[in-house]
Amino acid sequence: MEPEMLTSAQTWLVNNQGLLLEYGVNITAALITLLLGYIATNLISGGVEKVMKARNLDATITHFVGSVLKYGLLVFVVLAALGRVGVQTTSFIAIIGAAGLAIGLALQGSLSNFAAGFLLIIFRPIKSGEFIEVAGTAGMVQSVQLFTTTLTSADNKMVVVPNSAILNGNIINYSRMDTRRVDMTFGIGYGSDLRKAKLVLERLVNEEPRILKEPAVTIAVAALLDSSVSIVVRPWVKTGDYWGVWFDFHERVKLAFDAEGIEIPFPQMALHMHKPQA
Repeated sequence: MEPEMLTSAQTWLVNNQGLLLEYGVNITAALITLLLGYIATNLISGGVEKVMKARNLDATITHFVGSVLKYGLLVFVVLAALGRVGVQTTSFIAIIGAAGLAIGLALQGSLSNFAAGFLLIIFRPIKSGEFIEVAGTAGMVQSVQLFTTTLTSADNKMVVVPNSAILNGNIINYSRMDTRRVDMTFGIGYGSDLRKAKLVLERLVNEEPRILKEPAVTIAVAALLDSSVSIVVRPWVKTGDYWGVWFDFHERVKLAFDAEGIEIPFPQMALHMHKPQA
């Protein structure tokens, strides 16, 4: 490099030494702001989640509030860092607003999922650990995220459902109530003793300890079908005992009806053959 160029560069450095120092300080301050802000954001959001967990709040609400708080604080940290390097944050905010409008129009479905997730958190029709049926699928709620809800099906498959699909459809919550009614129907043949069949069902109900005494169990004739008399049995149980009672009671009814000679009809076909006359 020629001496004239070295001298010119040295002169420029000397004349702009203060400006370079200022830029260096600002950039260093911006990096420190980003680093400390990121650490502080994680500490604050994590601390809030720990406090909410300590107060035994629902895990869905805890995770949702922690996520919103974290990302909201990160936005302020980035804007503060940009301000340290001389970027006009007011103009930047305006640009973000315009870009947000464009992105919002392009991502209407995602935004509707976000809004639905927010409403699900506020009104809490579902909570973590509850068994629900939504959007044509059933499973236990694992978490409600900003855009989706994660379920675990009865056969242990993970199902991710968009929040808008949940909020815009029917929500069947099988776990929210403490008790449930088990609706069972049994058919007996027309040749069987109806009173005896009802007495057998009453005995089986009384022998089942998981069936609640109140409300009272309903045992009644529901319909006279083509080939059977339909009897309904409707006991009340604790929600956690529902399927256990369902499976066990059906097995006991079959064994008891067989022992008492009570016929349980099943579809049959009669075939008549006619010998043609000579």
